[in-house]
Amino acid sequence: MSLRVDLLTIFPGYFESPLRESLLGRAIEGGVLHVRVHDIRAHATGAHRQVDDEPYGGGPGMVMLADPIVRAVESLEGKPRVIVLSPQGRLQTQPLARELAGAGGLALVCGRYEGIDERVVQVLGAEELSVGDYVLPGGEPAALVVLEAVARLVPGVVGNPESVEADSFESGVFDHPHYTRPREYRGLEVPEVLLSGDHARLAAWRRERALEKTKRNRPDLLPPGPANEQPR
Repeated sequence: MSLRVDLLTIFPGYFESPLRESLLGRAIEGGVLHVRVHDIRAHATGAHRQVDDEPYGGGPGMVMLADPIVRAVESLEGKPRVIVLSPQGRLQTQPLARELAGAGGLALVCGRYEGIDERVVQVLGAEELSVGDYVLPGGEPAALVVLEAVARLVPGVVGNPESVEADSFESGVFDHPHYTRPREYRGLEVPEVLLSGDHARLAAWRRERALEKTKRNRPDLLPPGPANEQPR
């Protein structure tokens, strides 16, 4: 199984380094992940390759034109699942990342300025996706977040599949705390249970600590009930 991802942007150079490094770089080199970057400007018409214009109705900033984006997506091979990165979109989650990992093909459209013409979503039947409740200068960093989250769930990208299954959110809560050498660092000792060799105790400790951190930092992830009350 492999995944093809097309990144559509007016700043193709943004992705040069990230696509050469770490897991993404190795997966692309190994043929498990196929990523292509497309310059939206190449599909703009006119002498100046214009990709934006003033918004109808007035207001600050510029809006990206529909036609260059639509043309860019329509030029892609196959029929990828088209996603527009937008702060108004559906929130990226781990279950959604797993769903997208099995899509076969994704087209991630990176907006800029005040956003893109709404008709892009309508014409392409695209989905809008957000990586959080905040605003970025453009969709490129959000596209990298989605790409990283999705790519690591494609079989063969991560060397040890068990490390993926143990991730935060896979079981509905955060991952448990991790420790490594040295055994003592600035007066802080590694918890004794991690050195005990008692697998039952270790599993229980990890589950308890994972729930504790989830309750403290993201109680909204847990169902309501006395057992999941916020620790004081």
